[in-house]
Amino acid sequence: MQIDKTALPGVLVLTPRRFGDARGFFSESWNRRTLEEAGVHLPDFVQDNHSLSSQVGTIRGLHFQSRPHAQGKLVRCGRGRLFDVAVDVRRGSPSYGRWVGEELSFDNGRQLWIPAGFLHGFLTLEPDTEIIYKCTDHYAPDCDGAVLWSSAGIDWPLPAGVTPVLSDKDAAAQSLAEFDSPFEWEAS
Repeated sequence: MQIDKTALPGVLVLTPRRFGDARGFFSESWNRRTLEEAGVHLPDFVQDNHSLSSQVGTIRGLHFQSRPHAQGKLVRCGRGRLFDVAVDVRRGSPSYGRWVGEELSFDNGRQLWIPAGFLHGFLTLEPDTEIIYKCTDHYAPDCDGAVLWSSAGIDWPLPAGVTPVLSDKDAAAQSLAEFDSPFEWEAS
C-alpha cells in the first residue's frame, strides 16, 4: 500500500495495490497489519457507510460529528469520480481553516483518511458516483453538524455550467467564520 502525507498533518492518502489480469483486478482496500507495519496506526472502525449521488455537481458537506461521538473517516470511491475534501477545524491548530482535496475514483483506487477534528465534504465529478467510507464512531444525530461548503475557501473543481446540487441541510449550514468548533488541537 502506498501511503502519502498531505499538507494537513494527520490527513493521509492511501493507495492500495491492485493486481490485475484479463478478468479485472483484486485489491486489498483495508489491512490494519499492513498499515501498522508502515507506521500508520488508525483507530478502530465501527461503521461502514455507502452513498450514491446520481448527478454531477452533487456536494455533500462540509460535515462533522462532535464529541463524544467524533468520527474519523476512511473514504474511497466505489464507482465514478469525486473530489474529496478535509478542512482542519481543531481550535489552536497551526493549520486551522486550511483544507486539502484529493480526487478519488474507481480508476485510481485512492482513499483519504480524515481524522476526527476535520470537516469532510465531497463533490461528484461523474454521474452515479458512489462513496464508501469507514467511520470510527457510530452516527449520533445529536452530534451531527455542518459548515457551508462555499465558506471555507475551497477551490471546488465544479464543472463549467453545473450548478451545485445540495441538500436543504447543507444549503442552510453556518459559515466557517460563524462556526464555534467543538474540536481542540492536541500537540503531539
